[in-house]
Amino acid sequence: MPSAAERTRTLVQSTCSAVLLVPGLRHLPSDRLMPLARTVGPEGDVFLDLPADSPVARAATHAEDGDPTAVLEITDVAPVSVPHRVRGRAWVSGPLTAVPGLAGPGRTTLRLETEEAYVDDLWGAREVRPGELRDAAPDPLLGHEAELLQHLHTAHGEQLRSLCGLLGERTAGRCPAHMPSVVPLALDRYGLRVRLCEGAGACYDARFEFPEPVRDVAGLSRAVRTLFEAAAR
Repeated sequence: MPSAAERTRTLVQSTCSAVLLVPGLRHLPSDRLMPLARTVGPEGDVFLDLPADSPVARAATHAEDGDPTAVLEITDVAPVSVPHRVRGRAWVSGPLTAVPGLAGPGRTTLRLETEEAYVDDLWGAREVRPGELRDAAPDPLLGHEAELLQHLHTAHGEQLRSLCGLLGERTAGRCPAHMPSVVPLALDRYGLRVRLCEGAGACYDARFEFPEPVRDVAGLSRAVRTLFEAAAR
């Protein structure tokens, strides 16, 4: 399974919605607090691009009494329609400073020095130490997950429903006749998670591990095909 640090690093480097919360500026509309881009530096700090005229950028640039402490809050929403669609959240907090000369025209780059990080997602909640975030790598499927889940949802519904046959007694007598919705919820290099919902609205998740971690989309295709073949048997 992916570690908490891997999951946090993946969310930070994803395109998930994020807001930068700074004391004294929380009253602003959320769209004024959203970074235009974000990356993780070699020391585990987070670099954020914001419009140069953003109140957050101005606060970091003109701070006089020490660097403001900010919190980057990231919300991960499933890319397919499913009940309880928020898959998790991550928070990274620390001093915020402006970094001159990095951003393009009309932008300011801010450095969020990672002092604390925390993730609360489908795996559970855990604090992540700065060194763990620095040393973790994002999931290799990060740039493809949304498209892959949408493809599975629209083109492989029957094969997805067949997966509940691998769950044994957990779905005995209920699958598939009373399990109308089997939705792909999350993908990572270790496996596939689906959400199964019954007609009455009760839902639960099931996780299917791959035989070995995949490195790329080609490896994922082989792993999912093996999974579907096992379900067909």
